[in-house]
Amino acid sequence: MTDSLLLLAIETTCDETGAAVLEGPRPPAEGVPVVRSSVVASQVDLHDRFGGVVPEIASREHVRQLLPMIDEALRRAGVGLDRIGAIAVATRPGLVGSLVVGLTAAKAMAMARGLPLVAVDHLEAHLYACQLAYPDREVYPSVGLVVSGGHTSLFRCRGPIEAEPLGGTIDDAAGEAFDKVASLLGLGYPGGPVVERAARSGDPAAYDLPRAFLRDDRLDFSFSGLKTAVLYALRGQDQRGRAGADPGPPPPQVAADLAASFQEAVVDVLVAKCRQALRRTGLRRLGIGGGVAANGRLRERVSAMAAEEGVELFIPPLSLCTDNAAMLGVAFAKLAAGQVADPEIDVTPGLVRPPTR
Repeated sequence: MTDSLLLLAIETTCDETGAAVLEGPRPPAEGVPVVRSSVVASQVDLHDRFGGVVPEIASREHVRQLLPMIDEALRRAGVGLDRIGAIAVATRPGLVGSLVVGLTAAKAMAMARGLPLVAVDHLEAHLYACQLAYPDREVYPSVGLVVSGGHTSLFRCRGPIEAEPLGGTIDDAAGEAFDKVASLLGLGYPGGPVVERAARSGDPAAYDLPRAFLRDDRLDFSFSGLKTAVLYALRGQDQRGRAGADPGPPPPQVAADLAASFQEAVVDVLVAKCRQALRRTGLRRLGIGGGVAANGRLRERVSAMAAEEGVELFIPPLSLCTDNAAMLGVAFAKLAAGQVADPEIDVTPGLVRPPTR
């Protein structure tokens, strides 16, 4: 790539420590970057016994893993830090302690070497993974769905850094519900892959579980009631919570049937809301990002829906669905637009997402 820029990207929003080196056009030129390297250190084993992410453990592990991950990303890209021309880091949203680790490292390197620092929105990065996966195709404008452990949100994406919120979850995210249901069923952590695996031998029609807002005009989501319905079904209760003490993990076939019924309910809602968003906006492209986008049943059902609606579908490979630093390649679009971060920038944790410029 002639007259190119090498960018180092850092991802520490939750419990994966990611680093990547990308090569793209030097600003103000625009274009899709090439991933030269991408490495991720997972913390699954550390959080497994807790059934979910423990923020204090996550941030401490980022401190331990981040510099080795940066070194490994540079090594795999075959470049030294002296070749890097810009630093990108995810600054929102996420766990505050985790975000601070990444931002502190990024600021230090940018200041020490006099490099531009680019602050990246984690949700825009998940959506940009679609463009990385299909560099030769027009991904925008599109409807974008981010579905992960912390987020379930729909956007009208006019470009890689122009995402207008259309709707989102009013309580639990889909990925969080997967984790909670996996824990209830005694399947382990993280919930996404273990629930999907159990569901393969289950009957998705075995339990009549709720699908919130399925026939509602709003483009919002709610998964807390679905999670509670699984608990009631597990205890043999009705929807008012009557009867039975907690029986513990169910027999394997009951767990499989509940997993399949739960997964089908989640997928029904996600597919229906994507269809609604496409029809409401009139857009003919759909991009899906986030860890839950790795779910095979969701990919199957949304592919069928896209074919029915006659729209283009963009879903990244599994390696770009879960948290990673390569998707921070959206920073090239920000650089081209002159969006360099102020040296005093801070993180924006939690689910707070300031309006997109």
